[in-house]
Amino acid sequence: MTKKVLLFAFLIFGIVSHAQKAQRIGYIDMEYILENIPEYQEAQAKINAKAISWQNNIEKKQQEIEALKAELNNEKVLLTEELVFEKEEDIEILEFDLKNLQVNYFGVNGDLFFLRQQLVQPIQDLVYNSVQDIATKRKYDFVLDNSSSLIMLYTNKTYDISELVLTAITRSKKAAAVNEKRNQKKNNNTNEQPTVVSEETQKKLTDREAKQAELKKKIEERKAAQLKKREELKAAIEAKRQKRIKEIEDAKKAKEEKNKNN
Repeated sequence: MTKKVLLFAFLIFGIVSHAQKAQRIGYIDMEYILENIPEYQEAQAKINAKAISWQNNIEKKQQEIEALKAELNNEKVLLTEELVFEKEEDIEILEFDLKNLQVNYFGVNGDLFFLRQQLVQPIQDLVYNSVQDIATKRKYDFVLDNSSSLIMLYTNKTYDISELVLTAITRSKKAAAVNEKRNQKKNNNTNEQPTVVSEETQKKLTDREAKQAELKKKIEERKAAQLKKREELKAAIEAKRQKRIKEIEDAKKAKEEKNKNN
């Protein structure tokens, strides 16, 4: 609600500040644009498939834990105190691993978040760049998103530039494909001469590679931290278990000594 109020206040302020100048305002339907980009649909399909696979994996492990709990509950009266303690520890480790798995998959910085960044972010950037290019060329003062949380009570289709954005994206992809084909042809014809890449293109490629490397590094660091935490927990539980076993053994020896003395 606060964001809406601030945005409307900004628009009103801009219109009042430039009363002498007619304001040019356009809008887009982001959902419509993304639905008409095949690469976005493919990315969403991959993300949904992964999410379903991860959720199934979580549910399977949860069922395994529940089965172990039920088994322990049924056999508890037949087991020694030591065996009960060991089985409870095993279940505790599995539950800890399951919680970590849920965070790794669907947490704030989980695999789903990074997968969206890898697959969807480049497409969204392409849309935003096309919108900025159209806004600059056609001299729009504001471009709003009709599918966002902003409530637009009335829209005139005359100012809907969604189709222009889609056309610009299609043209951009075709130009990129032509350039790629031309570069491949040059590479095939000239083995000694490397393909000449513009400074701007090289910068974009370098930035993209740097982002991918940083993303990969973050994933590896997060997995290493989770593994370390898990090993520390296992070590703590094992130490606790060994201490408990020693206490049981000491108690048995003390009882045996007492019986011998008697």
